[in-house]
Amino acid sequence: MTMKKIYIGMSADLIHPGHLNIINEGRKILEKSGGGELIVGLLTDKAIASYKRLPYMSWEQRRIVVENVKGVTSVVPQETLDYVPNLLKIKPDYVLHGDDWKTGIQAKTRQRIVDIMSQWGGKVIDIPYTEGISSTQLNNALKEIGTTPEIRCHRLRRLLDSKDIVTICESHNGLSGLIVENTSIEENGKKIEFDGIWISSLTQSAAQGKPDIGYLDTTSRMGTLNEILEVTTKPIIYDGDNGGPQEHFVFTVKTLERLGVSAIIIEDKVGLKKNSLFGTEVFQQQDNPEDFAEKIKAGKQAQITQDFMIIARIESLILEQGMDDAIARAKIYLDAGADGIMIHSRKKTFDEIKEFARLYNQFSNRKPLVVVPSSYNQVTESELIENNINVVIYANHLLRAAYPAMVNAAKSILENHRCKEASDEYCMNIKDIITLIPGAK
Repeated sequence: MTMKKIYIGMSADLIHPGHLNIINEGRKILEKSGGGELIVGLLTDKAIASYKRLPYMSWEQRRIVVENVKGVTSVVPQETLDYVPNLLKIKPDYVLHGDDWKTGIQAKTRQRIVDIMSQWGGKVIDIPYTEGISSTQLNNALKEIGTTPEIRCHRLRRLLDSKDIVTICESHNGLSGLIVENTSIEENGKKIEFDGIWISSLTQSAAQGKPDIGYLDTTSRMGTLNEILEVTTKPIIYDGDNGGPQEHFVFTVKTLERLGVSAIIIEDKVGLKKNSLFGTEVFQQQDNPEDFAEKIKAGKQAQITQDFMIIARIESLILEQGMDDAIARAKIYLDAGADGIMIHSRKKTFDEIKEFARLYNQFSNRKPLVVVPSSYNQVTESELIENNINVVIYANHLLRAAYPAMVNAAKSILENHRCKEASDEYCMNIKDIITLIPGAK
């Protein structure tokens, strides 16, 4: 008697009775047919991140769990949402899946599998959906529980390994952190959301009515950071300005890593901070590249794990020092141990950044490239991906969006001598805000 093969594809980030039911049905089929193999095609992080949020557990962690489920013979990586590459290699007799894929966007995927399986006489078996189980509810419950510093810190590196581009959005308090954490859209059957949070010194200062001149020291900025950490689970990139004196930077790195922040970005400038978008309109002094490299080295030596990232921000294009200077600095900073490069520009077009990316992508020791398209805001994420740019930071848009709304609401109250018009035109329902905040109901 020929031993049968069963293939089950799953992400298995949260194993629930629905998964176990499908595996048990597979065991029954094998027992009736005299035995065989039950193979689980476990979607990789990259495959899952292509259509929804990165899984909480890494592929290796999920593999260990699935391998130990009774009835599973082996676990193989499924590199894409498409089953076909694995099916052509394995040629299983049966593919098992919950019957929820018979309708909706997954129906095309199912039909493709049916067609492929027919080439060798294989069959697709649809297992009745397990009632009372919702992956969405389970994920929401997990978000309410929160995360740990170790898991959060490592998450940025996992995203960089799994996605064509990592999207980061600014947050300046707990409420805006919740917005970045929870805002999503559906697009072509995929759930689109931000991957992480940017803690901007500019928006943090502005939210407190202070100038962006480094007035808020690291200790005072930790209060806002902790507000955001408490209500979110996504990885955080911290705007470290120029990092301060080298001796101070070492302690900043240790503090951020201990809290679970994924990365700090520091700029190669010295002296009183001036916002980069002023460029040469105000006096700004770029640091000696060798001295800045020493700061990077000191920071890398101070961190405990391999997960925390120090990203060097190059101001050469902002200060009109030229492309050659920017590229030379990138090489020096990478050699010093920087985990990535952020290149900044205040030009209105993407051309300058595109040229830097072209030259940078030729580096043998290339690390992730980060951009902040505040000025050249017409550039799309697909264009960034085409130029091998790895991280895009939307650095100040939530605060900028909040300001005109607040001004308009304030004017409306003054003009109408009541709040009805402001409430109707400029304000969301207070219940919606309450619902957004965990534990407020």
